[in-house]
Amino acid sequence: MHNMSFPNPFRSTSNSGDQSNENPSPYVPLIDAGRDPTRAPAKSRRRPSRVVVLLLAGLLAVALLLAVALNYKGNGDEDSATNRPENKMPSVARGVEEGVSAKSFIPLLGSAKYSWTNKMLDWQRTAYHFQPKKNWMNGPLFYKGWYHFFYQYNPYGAVWGNIVWGHAVSRDLIHWRHLPIAMVPDHWYDINGVWTGSATILPDGQLVMLYTGSTNESVQVQNLAYPADPSDSLLTNWIKYSGNPVLVPPPGIHYKDFRDPTTAWLTPEGKWRITIGSKVNKTGISLVYDTTDFKSYELLDGVLHGVAGTGMWECVDFYPVSKIKENGLDTSEHGQDVKHVLKTSLDDDRNDYYALGTYDSSTAKWTPDNPIIDVGIGLRYDYGIFYASKTFYDQEKNRRVLWGWIKEMDSENTDIQKGWSSVQAIPRTILLDKKTGSNLVLWPVEEVEKLRFKKKVFDKVEAKAGEVVPLEVGSVTQLDIVVEFEVDQNALDSIDGANTTYSCNANGGAAERGALGPFGLLVLTDNDLTEQTPIYFYISKDAEGNFKTFFCADQSRSSKAPDVDKGIYGSTVPVLKGEKLSMRILVDHSIVETFAQGGRTCITSRIYPTTAVGEDARLFLFNNATDAGITASLQIWQMSSAYVQ
Repeated sequence: MHNMSFPNPFRSTSNSGDQSNENPSPYVPLIDAGRDPTRAPAKSRRRPSRVVVLLLAGLLAVALLLAVALNYKGNGDEDSATNRPENKMPSVARGVEEGVSAKSFIPLLGSAKYSWTNKMLDWQRTAYHFQPKKNWMNGPLFYKGWYHFFYQYNPYGAVWGNIVWGHAVSRDLIHWRHLPIAMVPDHWYDINGVWTGSATILPDGQLVMLYTGSTNESVQVQNLAYPADPSDSLLTNWIKYSGNPVLVPPPGIHYKDFRDPTTAWLTPEGKWRITIGSKVNKTGISLVYDTTDFKSYELLDGVLHGVAGTGMWECVDFYPVSKIKENGLDTSEHGQDVKHVLKTSLDDDRNDYYALGTYDSSTAKWTPDNPIIDVGIGLRYDYGIFYASKTFYDQEKNRRVLWGWIKEMDSENTDIQKGWSSVQAIPRTILLDKKTGSNLVLWPVEEVEKLRFKKKVFDKVEAKAGEVVPLEVGSVTQLDIVVEFEVDQNALDSIDGANTTYSCNANGGAAERGALGPFGLLVLTDNDLTEQTPIYFYISKDAEGNFKTFFCADQSRSSKAPDVDKGIYGSTVPVLKGEKLSMRILVDHSIVETFAQGGRTCITSRIYPTTAVGEDARLFLFNNATDAGITASLQIWQMSSAYVQ
């Protein structure tokens, strides 16, 4: 081993566009002058691993959002991106005027435009996440042996607009084959866009699709479609019902506030029931309809649920979870051993919220278990860049699978330059947390593990307070990392508690030192640690001796580019007595998906490094606590690329 000298990795970097200005953060104590903040790379124990390509089948709900690009093909030029066309950036995010949530990121006013090279932009494209070859993109279902993904797609550019339904199929939710466009806006009732929808498979195997269309007058209506040939397992051709639209906004609902029908569930009376997102003033609501044939509908009195102050509810989802079984449930399941999840995507802040509760089929009403953490004001699927999600029931593997959209957080000009925009998160299974009973656990589908190879194991790597430890794993661009942490028990016991508050995004991120944190990993970090993305835990202790654990992702130093998002994301994570702190991190170029304590809290990061790219990126263990040492045990796999053609 040999000592490696690095500058303080937790200094602040300027966001003004002056890339040479790196003043120390005013609240970041320097690491003790007499001690080297880093040390030689930790030794790993290597175990052989092999790559297995497996495929499974199906998907069930539909539509979200993704983007594809201009007909650009990279020329390998590493020094200039001037050959890629630019557009003037709009002052209002795309989608807002059309009556949907914002679909683009608007950098801070006055932010300088970063000069990206083709090499940087090409590196950002993911290797094992689903995305189109080009342009802008983002629903799911399993049918006759295939997983189907229908997604909102712009075939003409890498920005939101001209929305049609893209279509891809897979045997395993990881490797994908693109099929021809499934549906286009070709009738008055959807001429301004074929938007989000959901699929329902009937007991006799029939498949029906409800989707939102934007009419020639921009009225949001619900339409019915079905396969032209039900025996075609690839579902390549669709027929739109001649009586469309089947639903229009009811009295009292604004014509641009009526969208995203759910998968239908069967009532005890033998009717099919759906819910649709909307709002009344600033109260987000979910309207409820019954049908027997998916062509005519009855609007039920009241709403499934509503929460004041939450605004428009998009992409509402409603499904059961078992209190006793470790598998997913069909959407129509009900009974004493079932809780129901109500989820919405909030138009106002573009985050996905959920709550657990009780559903009364006789009244078509849902009641939250805990009103303090009701829908839109409490728990989220993911505390990072994750929106417009949908679940489907995978009848092949008896699991409920979640799809979520990861939007771009750079400028629209940059998206146009690189020729594509948006990515789908790795599909996640959803279960009720049987240990807490008060939250869900989300976890990457098991099929993604078939991409693992070249495993490295690091046993009980110590990091003293203020220390950074390099982890030599080779390339860090495509990784699956599983890590457990142990915190010095003497420090936990001896440190005096205080009635102070902590928040991931309000306390300086990984630069803010406390007695018991932050500590974790620095992913996609350059050699001198000036560009880095810390994923970390922070433990607080109150005056009564109670501990609270936070799980955070700090993007404030993830890029030297001034016109990208540099937020700090995260929340608390439940840690039960006797549990070690654990996290799993999926790194795929510019996407970092993280899962704490088995998926109780998740964070998706969208980052745009300029120097921590390719062979110039590294991985580090860090401990920026002031009083506590930590020990980390890690398993790290390289990840193969998925087949997406």
